[in-house]
Amino acid sequence: MHYQTELWASTYLPATGRPDPVEMIERLAAENAVVIFSQSTCCMCHAVKQLFCGMGVSPAVHELDLDPLGEELERALSRLLGGGGALPVVFVGGKLVGAIDRVMASHINGTLVPLLKEAGALWL
Repeated sequence: MHYQTELWASTYLPATGRPDPVEMIERLAAENAVVIFSQSTCCMCHAVKQLFCGMGVSPAVHELDLDPLGEELERALSRLLGGGGALPVVFVGGKLVGAIDRVMASHINGTLVPLLKEAGALWL
């Protein structure tokens, strides 16, 4: 499986005060065509990473369990999902797709590939 795993908390810490987790998430989501917020030991996270890699997409993966700000960011992601979210959380083209249920529904109904093409993650 070929994807880019990043530890990024120190990169986005402001010089003063606490970082805003939602702002950090939005900034990270905008940096790559596909961004997955994940936990390294989660089987559903592994499944979504496999889905994208199997499609020829190379997502940027942020393993929250390996990051010092991971718990804070996971809470912020849950709020972005309306309070019922769980990892993995996927962004395509800087836009929130959702957790694995939304990603798989988009894949099954055929809307995921056009979204990936529009974001520049797929060229076929």
